[in-house]
Amino acid sequence: MSALRVFLIRTNQPMLELESPPHVPPEDGFIWLAVEREQVRQHMEDLQVTLHQLTGLRLLDLHVSDLLNTHLPSRFDYTSGYNQLVFRRLADAVPVSAPTGQTDAKVPKAKIHAVAPLVTGKAQTEPVGFVAFDRVLLSIHPDHCTVVDTFVQRLSLLAPVNDGRSAAAQPGSMSRLPLSPADLMLRIISLMVDAYLDLRKTMSQQLDHWQYRLLQADTRFDDWDSLLKARQALHHLDDLCDDQHVALSDWMDMLEQWPEASTEQERRERELLMVRTRDVLEHIERVVHHIRQLERNAETAVQIHFNIQSNRANDVMRTLTAITAVFLPLNLIAGVFGMNFVAIPWLQSPLGFWGTMTVMLMIAVGLLLYFSRKQYFSDDKQERKR
Repeated sequence: MSALRVFLIRTNQPMLELESPPHVPPEDGFIWLAVEREQVRQHMEDLQVTLHQLTGLRLLDLHVSDLLNTHLPSRFDYTSGYNQLVFRRLADAVPVSAPTGQTDAKVPKAKIHAVAPLVTGKAQTEPVGFVAFDRVLLSIHPDHCTVVDTFVQRLSLLAPVNDGRSAAAQPGSMSRLPLSPADLMLRIISLMVDAYLDLRKTMSQQLDHWQYRLLQADTRFDDWDSLLKARQALHHLDDLCDDQHVALSDWMDMLEQWPEASTEQERRERELLMVRTRDVLEHIERVVHHIRQLERNAETAVQIHFNIQSNRANDVMRTLTAITAVFLPLNLIAGVFGMNFVAIPWLQSPLGFWGTMTVMLMIAVGLLLYFSRKQYFSDDKQERKR
């Protein structure tokens, strides 16, 4: 398999990338096999032969189908010889930032709409499969995935244990090279979860931008389609994190069922796995908490927006009602003098027209003064200023 990358990880030596898998894994370390999913489809039998050579085991057909399924949610399963974990990560995308430091009046409309599909686009995910043996870790990644390169670069910065002792027995060993395939798997998963934590910053910026526009009484918000897609993306991420939490909880339950450690080193290594698992679970819970907070904030902003629009409609109706009330008695007087009677007071008088107009003007001015004093012609914004 030309796309198979092989890494040799030992506790007392720097990590090495090998050209081909060794015949047997090292006694003081383990082998990391990283391969793209499409290559696994084309060379599955070669991979099975390599795994059998290193571990004496082959993957079950059901687990192979799970590892090749791009729509599988995060899940955990195990056998007597290996553990399998599928974890969905954020798909690689070009990062784009929402406009910040500008008021809505200064942001061009084209730029506002360019930001709209950001949340939905970055919320696309893809599965990464892990199969952890005693001394071999197999990771199956999407095509052109940056996880391997990113983590290989991170591991190259970690110093090995120089005195030959196990890193688990030394203080501060959390930053050293992984001690086991399971430890490496949890570190990679932690890196994936950190990407979700970084995503929440971008999502917060975009939703804050939408909230600002929603709360502007004089601005007509017309980006409802993008806002709906963003809320759907938040719901999708919420469900995704629930699946991740369940999968890692099953993994932790399996760790707790392991037999009692026979040596101090094994006990420390198991405690390290438990600590890393709890740390990843805590990060997932933080992501879920933030996603639900964003959902509540978006829902609150939409409700406030419609309340503002309702108040504006109420102000308009109140003004129209006051104007109608001013003209109602004038229409009554005009209707009385427009009746087809021969004898109507003031109708034949030279001063009748001017007297009627004077009475109508006094009624109109009086009603206008009354309604103005009652603030029927002022909107809520002017009342707040007063």
